[in-house]
Amino acid sequence: MLFQKPACDWLIVGLGNPGDNYAKTRHNAGFRALDILGKKLGIKIDRAKYRGLYGQGIYKGQKLILLKPQTFMNLSGLSVMDAARFYKLPPERIIVLFDDISLDVGRLRIRGDGSAGGHNGIKSMIGALNSQSFPRVKIGVGAKPHPDYELADWVLSPFRPEEEKLLEPALERAAEAALELLENGVYQAANRFNGSK
Repeated sequence: MLFQKPACDWLIVGLGNPGDNYAKTRHNAGFRALDILGKKLGIKIDRAKYRGLYGQGIYKGQKLILLKPQTFMNLSGLSVMDAARFYKLPPERIIVLFDDISLDVGRLRIRGDGSAGGHNGIKSMIGALNSQSFPRVKIGVGAKPHPDYELADWVLSPFRPEEEKLLEPALERAAEAALELLENGVYQAANRFNGSK
């Protein structure tokens, strides 16, 4: 009996909030990076399913699904779980791109697993997948300007013009980092992209 190749080799997720009013906020860095990845690969992320928008394509012989959950950030895991179940993918085959306030704007950090670190989208994914073992590309969006600043207000604020100049090349590199991850693994991707600016 011949074994069929899976319908999908990798699920790549960008986290964010749907709607034009959130498009340029710090919390939507993952959406923006995934859009760039889609353009690089010629994949349109415009089909509605899995409580999100998705597109599919092939990169170096590997079948990819690009997914933007439309559940709002705090319930992102529900969308990811739907897609992962459908394609029977383990967490290790799910790459997530998302914003990180512990990194300066323009910095990236690759990780193979880990806790949510206070990020509600990642917390939702860990709960829905019952695992922390999914690789991730963290995109620096800068720390709160002072301790009393409400975290929700900060991550839902837009980038300043001078920050956008640092962010745009970082989003390009985040898209490249996702491809490096699936092609060569966490260690090599981290060596190439961690801390880069």
